[in-house]
Amino acid sequence: MWKSFESVRVLIIGDVMIDRYLRGHVRRISPEAPVPVVELSETEDRLGGAGNVALNIKALGATPYLCSVIGKGAEGIALMRLMTENNLLTKGFITAEKRKTTVKTRIIAGSQQMLRIDDETVTDINEVEQQDLLTRIRFFLDTKNIHVILFQDYNKGVLTLQLIREVLKEALIRDIPTCVDPKHRHFLDFKQTTLFKPNLKEIREALPLQVEPTLESLSAAANYLRRVMGNRYTMITLSEKGLFIHDGEVGHLIPTRPRHIADVSGAGDTVIAMASVALAIGMDLKTIAQWCNLAGGIVCESIGVVPIDKQRLIEEWSEITHPF
Repeated sequence: MWKSFESVRVLIIGDVMIDRYLRGHVRRISPEAPVPVVELSETEDRLGGAGNVALNIKALGATPYLCSVIGKGAEGIALMRLMTENNLLTKGFITAEKRKTTVKTRIIAGSQQMLRIDDETVTDINEVEQQDLLTRIRFFLDTKNIHVILFQDYNKGVLTLQLIREVLKEALIRDIPTCVDPKHRHFLDFKQTTLFKPNLKEIREALPLQVEPTLESLSAAANYLRRVMGNRYTMITLSEKGLFIHDGEVGHLIPTRPRHIADVSGAGDTVIAMASVALAIGMDLKTIAQWCNLAGGIVCESIGVVPIDKQRLIEEWSEITHPF
């Protein structure tokens, strides 16, 4: 299986960002207000959003091609440097004159996240930027023999309605499967996709149904999505309750393994990365769900946004399938 992953080429389209961590210790309360004083000891930048998806794709052994829009200035330069340091191509990037590069700054004391500050632009990219991005997307589709297209939406403005429709049209014409990790703004706009992967909170907010983490309720939600959107498969992540997968006829609940959860940030990125690569090699749907569930759980044991450790993933899968 892992050898097959090495031949997979994934086109990722979506919002990239910097995940910035300010780490330190708390030894006193501020005299100015009843808040802890964090004595800063370390600052670290990591690739986030669609950038973290690309890191996960790469960690699994496949090849990611990332298309996105960032801003000018120091933060845009810092993000491009992170891409280069992680041996990821930047040919799919557009630099916009009047946009910020999204930076999520987390202040962490010990193992406790104290505060998060988001500095970003969330309006849609303009028509010129959109057409430029489409040109780069089509370049990869024409030259790289893409096996699967992955939409990673954080509602930061890269995935406009027109761009979503244009890329889905290209995917249908070229017979390329599509995977979607959606957010609320365009939740129901991803028509005729192969795999649609919201989490439980997102699906509760988007659907006119009461959705509970039960097989019957989740199956009803998946059937509703299929009627409205025409997607082939539905995968719903359920946090500590595991994962649900539906093939259009039958649904399955995949429970999690007991773990010490340190941070759920980025788990959805890992799940959609795993799903897209596994789908590209033709893995059966229930097995895809089991691998995704395992991968998402593993990254939750680390603080901050991290890509999957492939060796640990293989070892845990072996423990499950060959317990003795």
